[in-house]
Amino acid sequence: MAISTRPAPPRHGVSVTSSGGGGRRRSSLRLNWFGGSFSWLWLIVVMLPIYWIVITSFKTRANYYAQNPLVPPSAPTLDNYRLVIEAEFTRYFVNSVIVTAGAVLPATLISFMAAYGIVRGSAGSRFLRSVNGLFLMGLAIPLQAVIIPIYLIIIRLQMYDTLLAIILPSIAFAIPLSVLVLANFIRDVPKELFESMRLDGATEWGTLWRLAFPLVRPALVTVVIYQGLGVWNGFILPLILTQSPDQRTLPLGLWSFQGQYGVNVPAVLASVVLTTLPILILYAIGRRQLLSGLTAGFGK
Repeated sequence: MAISTRPAPPRHGVSVTSSGGGGRRRSSLRLNWFGGSFSWLWLIVVMLPIYWIVITSFKTRANYYAQNPLVPPSAPTLDNYRLVIEAEFTRYFVNSVIVTAGAVLPATLISFMAAYGIVRGSAGSRFLRSVNGLFLMGLAIPLQAVIIPIYLIIIRLQMYDTLLAIILPSIAFAIPLSVLVLANFIRDVPKELFESMRLDGATEWGTLWRLAFPLVRPALVTVVIYQGLGVWNGFILPLILTQSPDQRTLPLGLWSFQGQYGVNVPAVLASVVLTTLPILILYAIGRRQLLSGLTAGFGK
């Protein structure tokens, strides 16, 4: 007598389980609706000031005070951008580029080598552990707390009212956080890779540039963008350490549109738009590397 081996038809209990799964899916769908609604609300909160800045930069000064602030201009004009470019904007832009590149690139290079030395040698060196702790202590010192000693040092070094007076303190304040990010990223690199490079006869300097440098590229891009944004928007150092208009950076250049009895708001916002464009371009170029560096550096 043949015995049938067909699987038994699904019972009522399976349908109950399936129904329960559908209930969980519906519950998850409700949670997604809530999260999506909150995300759209947050997007509106974030984009509303940006929208206001952009449309106001195309308004005339008279229309700015006569119209609703959130209504687009009926007759857009580029006079504000023309005024900004003619008001020494190019000089301020070049100064900001020099300060940002002169501070971020050396700070990133020094931080990368310091982070490699700390990670590769801290296991058996008390000195390197002390250096790492010293870098971490730098994160607890705000710029506002040491601006007067910095000012006195710059005066003693006879560098007041120069771009170098802005660059050197910016390098010092960019190093601690950069070392922290890069050290955590280098620590995630498998030790077997370093050991294989050593067996192949590579020196520490060769291992640094041929192995560590390509692997930590996302973290380097993250550090460059983050520190570049901070130096580019820096205000207190240029304000305290410079005096002449020739040494002004873009944040200080916004003062050019502030008169004795009022502020040319459309011109100021036009300069804000022009000031933000380089940062947006830099973010668009390194967006993927930035996100990878922010998530992978603290994986452990």
